Amino acid sequence: MTGNEVSNTSKTGSRLIDRFIRVQMAFARLGGGVHGTGALAKEAALDDATTSRILQSGVYGTLFERVDRGKYRLGATTAHLGMHALAYAPSRDEGTHAILEELREASDGALVFQYMLAPFAGAQRQCIDMAVGESDLVELGMTPRDVLSITRSLRVGASGRTILAYLPEAIQKVVLAEPVPPEAGPGVYRDNDELLASLADVRDCGYALGYEECMALWNSCAAPIVWGEAIMGAVLILKPATVMPEAPTTVVEATTTAASKLSAKFGRLSEPTAMMPGS
Repeated sequence: MTGNEVSNTSKTGSRLIDRFIRVQMAFARLGGGVHGTGALAKEAALDDATTSRILQSGVYGTLFERVDRGKYRLGATTAHLGMHALAYAPSRDEGTHAILEELREASDGALVFQYMLAPFAGAQRQCIDMAVGESDLVELGMTPRDVLSITRSLRVGASGRTILAYLPEAIQKVVLAEPVPPEAGPGVYRDNDELLASLADVRDCGYALGYEECMALWNSCAAPIVWGEAIMGAVLILKPATVMPEAPTTVVEATTTAASKLSAKFGRLSEPTAMMPGS
């Protein structure tokens, strides 16, 4: 094989890889559900015939799954790769808990929680760590059910809205179609238009303020944790409304600083406003 032949083969392989990536990203931008060849081709900036060939090739490797004639969704291999990527994300052992403790001190003893997306349970969040000092959450009116049920919904609370603000529009629609948990606090956004407006505010400010959203008599502040251009979770501080009727600048700055440190654990830190175009 001549040098020109090797070069041409390399270029062909690079183009093919680029097209596969563009089709995968088209699924992500369109929401990751079931989509037709035409919509995927338009989003990937490819012609229908090329996109169809890529999808059919990907079906054999389970990167894509055909669910109907001309209709596809991301396949099991894509989910498997995502699982591997998430499995090696920073853990509490890599210094993330110390960041939560720093935030607790900087916010004068607030309760601090780290929430992360739980994509394999739908578009929800899960509390994976907390810094609460000697506080007994039950005595403070927070039961395990509160932590595991109310706070799962991305439409409830400062941390939920912070994550939701940076998710694609298609996923936002899924979340907005969910009912508000009956145990939510009196400050929860029940009107979807108001909720969407609050998401725009989060993207503008880079943080969210919550007033008795998850529970009565508790206010909060949250900021996004990102990995590259992807939203991964949020860090949240929680204080009694009588102690923190409004979040002071020092608390907001401490929360956003902690979120930036947690984001840096994932690698390159992106500006939140640059994440997920179209969301």
